[in-house]
Amino acid sequence: MMPRIDPAEFAGKTVVVTGGTKGAGAATYRRFSEAGARVMTAARSGRPDFVPPDLFVQADLGSADGVALFASRVLETIGAPDIIVHVVGGSSTPGGGFAALEESHWMSELNLSLLSAVRLDKALLPSMIVRGTGAVVHTGSIQRKLPLHDSTTAYAAAKAALTVYSKALSKELGPKGLRVNVVSPGWIFTEASDALVKRIAQSSGGSEDDAKASILASLGGIPIGRPAQPEEVAELIAFVASDRAAAIHGAEFTIDGGTVPTV
Repeated sequence: MMPRIDPAEFAGKTVVVTGGTKGAGAATYRRFSEAGARVMTAARSGRPDFVPPDLFVQADLGSADGVALFASRVLETIGAPDIIVHVVGGSSTPGGGFAALEESHWMSELNLSLLSAVRLDKALLPSMIVRGTGAVVHTGSIQRKLPLHDSTTAYAAAKAALTVYSKALSKELGPKGLRVNVVSPGWIFTEASDALVKRIAQSSGGSEDDAKASILASLGGIPIGRPAQPEEVAELIAFVASDRAAAIHGAEFTIDGGTVPTV
């Protein structure tokens, strides 16, 4: 059971959530909105009903132009945000290991899962630094520790780089009043995870059940017996971004049901 949301927890706050239309991104958008924040998001897909028209930008955040468009609209619409949450990411590469990955696959994964955050931070953080307060949460992945070599090598590498970038950013921004942290989920039960299952099944010639079993085997199993729900990931993100976590900075929080077998 999810905890009751305080409708005034983020009252008066402005929040930017990338990829806030599906999966964990949509859950994160709703979590901040229901807690009183004014939340702006962007995605390649169309605007969902739960996002007001003036708080949505249809843009490809995997491109420099898309990030520039979104950043300019953010500053025009809500000004310097109080909180930035980078959720956009994901893997669309084929199965088959390293040999199946072309240059275009690598660049697509790096642009979406690493450089989208780097570019948007560069565009928005200066305005937050001037104000001297704020929080940034980057969504990483346990795949930086447990990469699935058959299908997500490039994605895992991008998320590993994102985690290192986040640590470096925290060292620079902490003295300026901004907190930077990482939330790293394991397997989340979303549309993207379903698509990954289908890709693995297609590349291997097996069933979707076989593909799910291969993912669990690659992860070494999930001790609690299930993937996380998007709302559970959103709840952790909200905590890390909140004033309740005011002394938490430069840290990584794992939410994976115990999948990573080491401390």
